[in-house]
Formats: sequence, structure tokens, C-alpha cells
Amino acid sequence: MGNAREDGTRTAGHNRRVPVGWEDSHKNASVPFSPAALQYAYRRYVGDDPKQIEAYEQEVLSAEIARRVYDLRTKAGLSQRELAKRVGTSASAVCRLEDADYDGHSLYLLKRIAQALDQRVEIRFVPIRRKHLQPA
Repeated sequence: MGNAREDGTRTAGHNRRVPVGWEDSHKNASVPFSPAALQYAYRRYVGDDPKQIEAYEQEVLSAEIARRVYDLRTKAGLSQRELAKRVGTSASAVCRLEDADYDGHSLYLLKRIAQALDQRVEIRFVPIRRKHLQPA
């Protein structure tokens, strides 16, 4: 575990900065921030700006992919290096896929990871429902 910083973050694997308490809440699938704080941040930094909304949605998608790859790997009891060996790639490639800031996901690599973990990738197209956070 990294050390807490003045900005309320700490370093986690590969020097990523995450909010203090994030990993503990991440494991328990709870959010380390209050809903009111999240709503405020969304209104302040995203608001109704179409470019910001698109960027936000891309970040959410990248974080979801990273979380799912991590969850599948850890559920299988594999290290990044062990999964990489099964997939035929490097441990650093697996590490990148598990990084929420990484946006270079390839369907080909995701399919290979899924196959190595006895899974399959499923893609769905769903109608866009722009659901803005409501004021608290």
C-alpha cells in the first residue's frame, strides 16, 4: 500500500493515484464518496457539455473494462503474469488493461483473455439514455 498524500490520494500499484480508502471500498463494492459529493462533482465538471459528457462516459467504460478484467483474473486466482502467460502476452499488457486510465482496449485481446478464463466477451448495443445526476 502506498502512503497517503495531502490531496487525499495515495499511490497504488504502478504508482497510480487513488483516493485514500478506495481499495478497501473497491473490494466491498461500495463508494468511498457520498452521493451528494459525486453529484456536485458531476454538475461542476461535466454538466451539460456534450464533450464533457462523452469524455465522462468513455472514462466510465474504461473503468468498467478494467474492473471486469481484474475481477475475472482475481476470481480465477491468477497473477497478472500467470494470466499473461495463458493469453500469450506480457504482464504489463494485462496491467494496462486493469488500469482504469487505459483507453486502448482491443476486442481481440479482450477475447483472448476471456477465453483463457473460460469466458466469452458479450457486446450489447443499448439505447442512449442520458441520465443526468439530480441535485441532492
